[in-house]
Amino acid sequence: MAEARVKLVWSGAALGPTESVDSYSREFRAEFDGKPPLYGSADPAYHGDAALYNPEDLLVSAVAACHMLSYLAVCAYAGISVVSYEDAATGTLARRDGSVKFVDLLLRPKVVLAPGSDVAKARALHDKAHSICFIANSVNFPVRHEADVELPGEEGVAA
Repeated sequence: MAEARVKLVWSGAALGPTESVDSYSREFRAEFDGKPPLYGSADPAYHGDAALYNPEDLLVSAVAACHMLSYLAVCAYAGISVVSYEDAATGTLARRDGSVKFVDLLLRPKVVLAPGSDVAKARALHDKAHSICFIANSVNFPVRHEADVELPGEEGVAA
């Protein structure tokens, strides 16, 4: 099967060592072969830089992107023409069993179909997309979706 590779570099080291929990930089750089680097930090709650991506952002984004790409593929195979797709995903973290962890991730895709498309079938395909999204299937917390699928000019209804 495929592999995902990244070289992660603590770029904050250039600003000084970890002499104090309050003073060291949490900045990092993720390097991917043939792609631009991604710059990140910890969440501000953990002394990170709010202007940079944090691991929580990246995890929610990865799950949302995997669902979207899976959904677009199953729609294409089913002859459903998607003309736009947006998601307002939210990951919820909470303290459980003595540590902070993700406890839920809610995807809220808003999908617009080409005129004449089968809206009911397109709504149902979110379940199929969810079942094949390997990132959602790899996490140990619930990943839910509340999809809004509509035709152009119609008010959508959550599925």
